[in-house]
Amino acid sequence: MVKQPGVARIRRHWDRQSVTYDSKMARAEQMFGDTRDWVCRQATGQVLEVAVGTGLNLGLYPAHATLTGMDLSPAMLDRARRHAAELGRAVDLRVGDAQHLEFDDASFDTVVCTFGLCAVPDDGGAVDEMVRVLRPGGLLLLADHVVSTSAPLRMLQAVAELYSVRFQNEHFRRRPILHVRAAGLDVERHDRFTRGVIERLAARKPAAG
Repeated sequence: MVKQPGVARIRRHWDRQSVTYDSKMARAEQMFGDTRDWVCRQATGQVLEVAVGTGLNLGLYPAHATLTGMDLSPAMLDRARRHAAELGRAVDLRVGDAQHLEFDDASFDTVVCTFGLCAVPDDGGAVDEMVRVLRPGGLLLLADHVVSTSAPLRMLQAVAELYSVRFQNEHFRRRPILHVRAAGLDVERHDRFTRGVIERLAARKPAAG
């Protein structure tokens, strides 16, 4: 098993990446298709975006949604604040760890994470935390790059992880949907495309009995 970097090292990595993050993601958006819009337009009520980054999703949420965003990187959040100001969008942005969310149980109607779980050391623990802070009947919206359905691509992903996991904590062969189902959520909508590399889902937390 490849050793993963600690939280402090991951934070420093993303602080450095904040300067060029938007331009790098712009090159990847074609592969993502309409995924950001697909995710954000389903959000309602009190919304938490985990790993909000530089705020690329902020302009896509419905106007009626109340937004809270958290990220491990203060430098990323500085850029998200500038983006929110440009949009004229009120957002509560906080430094935090996706594996240990600071919010109380059942605090949000919707929890969102796009292309962020790939870089969280314990993605299963992060999903559990998102479910914890989600209200009964609430919606979990996730999108990420995952293990490919193509055998040659899976081999390339495995080779890439020999470097990316150790130095960037970037994983290419995860499936967050497995953690979502294990947490007992009902997957209502699900798409997987680009040879299985891009996966997005909407899952409902069971209503209180």
